[in-house]
Amino acid sequence: MAETEKKTPVYVEDSFSETCSAISSGVITFFLMLITTVFPLIYHNSYIDILETKYKAYYIPMLAMLGILLVLGLVMMLIDFKEWEGEHTKELFSRLKPKNWKETFCIADVAVLLFWVIALISTLQSDYFYESFWGNEGRYSGLFLLTIYVVVYFVVSRFWKVQGWILQLFLISGMIMCVIGITDYFQLDLLDFRGKIKPEQSTIFTSTVGNINTYTAYVAIIMGFSGALFTQEQNRFKMIWYYVCMTVSFFAIIMGCSDNAYLAIGVMFAFLPFMVLKSRRGILRYLVMISTFVTVIQCIDWINQAFVDIVIGLDSLFGIISNFKGLFPVMILLWVLTALWYWFMVKGVQNSDEFAPGKLLRRIWGGLLIAGAVALIFMIYDANVGGNGARYGSLADYLVFSDSWGTNRGYIWKASFRMYQKLKPIHKVFGFGPDTFGIMTTDKIMAEMIDATGQIFDNAHNAYIQYFVTIGPIGALAYVIFLISGIGRITKKRARNPYALACAVAVLCYVCQAMVNLDLPIATPMMWLLMSAGMGIAGKRKGK
Repeated sequence: MAETEKKTPVYVEDSFSETCSAISSGVITFFLMLITTVFPLIYHNSYIDILETKYKAYYIPMLAMLGILLVLGLVMMLIDFKEWEGEHTKELFSRLKPKNWKETFCIADVAVLLFWVIALISTLQSDYFYESFWGNEGRYSGLFLLTIYVVVYFVVSRFWKVQGWILQLFLISGMIMCVIGITDYFQLDLLDFRGKIKPEQSTIFTSTVGNINTYTAYVAIIMGFSGALFTQEQNRFKMIWYYVCMTVSFFAIIMGCSDNAYLAIGVMFAFLPFMVLKSRRGILRYLVMISTFVTVIQCIDWINQAFVDIVIGLDSLFGIISNFKGLFPVMILLWVLTALWYWFMVKGVQNSDEFAPGKLLRRIWGGLLIAGAVALIFMIYDANVGGNGARYGSLADYLVFSDSWGTNRGYIWKASFRMYQKLKPIHKVFGFGPDTFGIMTTDKIMAEMIDATGQIFDNAHNAYIQYFVTIGPIGALAYVIFLISGIGRITKKRARNPYALACAVAVLCYVCQAMVNLDLPIATPMMWLLMSAGMGIAGKRKGK
């Protein structure tokens, strides 16, 4: 009898843990549903208050989610102490003890905690505490928003049972956003937004996102996510769906007319071969991807010629590529190679999808990337130090680094480091304060900035330089380690769930384009969400 009485609580305790976990995950699922559907599409007064609208649409649901989870956690804790003398609570908190950190935290977790601690210190020592906390003099990316990012990261990665349908909703809302952006390229203005802003600014805002740089950052996430899923999916109907999403995102990111798209596209096509060249199917899917991408560029070129008086047109690197006379033959050649590989798959050995030379192909691909990087470095050196920029023709605009490079990014990047050198010693360590870059430029280089560029910069237009100046080198380095380590960890665990690689590639696309772009509470929340989901998948034990 005594033996039976001992066994019964064990079953109840396990049931209690599972119930608590299911309830918490359900709450998180509901609020993530809002973030993946309402957040990307919501707007209020055209583009005039789009940043404020998105900011509120993110932090209010997230605070509500965290508040509800806190209340539920306290209720569950009371029940635990009443029924089981707090065994579950003690076990949970024991994981936070330093001796258990190896089991509890990975490098990415430690790095993001350090990032937040440095951001906190930066805020406390800033000459502009209020502005550092709220980010109200910048783009609302102060300590308040950074804290929400970090807390939500731990909550989602630890307590959310990843639901595929939520990530599918992310793709569906993304497709709506992309289609609206594509219609804006044809200047249809379906939402009647552009009539409410200055005519000269009408082409630099698009879809339900706002500035084209932010739009392409968001589309880059969709592109990386759908592209990675396309390379893995075995179900025919899902594979077609991912192919459609990927193709639409190709059209959208090119028609977004923003130069930050190059980095996202380049890193996706450079990174995926290391994941897919190990199998015949993976090679076929990659060939289809790159063939489709070139086809999209060719189609846009035809569209631009047919609707020259209607479309915005391409005037960037994509314009150079679309004007390349050999584009059509290249497109045909790629599809021929794709067809030949498919024929090889059908006629060749069919008992296994494993491709023996895959390891060799990945090494060759790595060698080609290294050779390409060396060639690019030489071209940059030759164009800038050697003074031979003219020999590269239209590419000189991208190779020669000057104050006007990248729509005056060259100037503000140089100015950022000049401002940093003049900071107090403590500010050199912990920065001027989160999202106070605009205050710095106003205080220190306003007249020079206007004379040199005719613009007023309130952001470095490089997420990493921005963090370097505003929260210091330690905080910036911690953020970079978090991103690199997180992507690496998710990629290593990709076999557990196809969404893992999708999250990793999506985050990677965002991370690379951020080298010439801003972190805003429009696209950035989606990067944090997918990083959190990917880390949640990576952290799960086998069989769970």
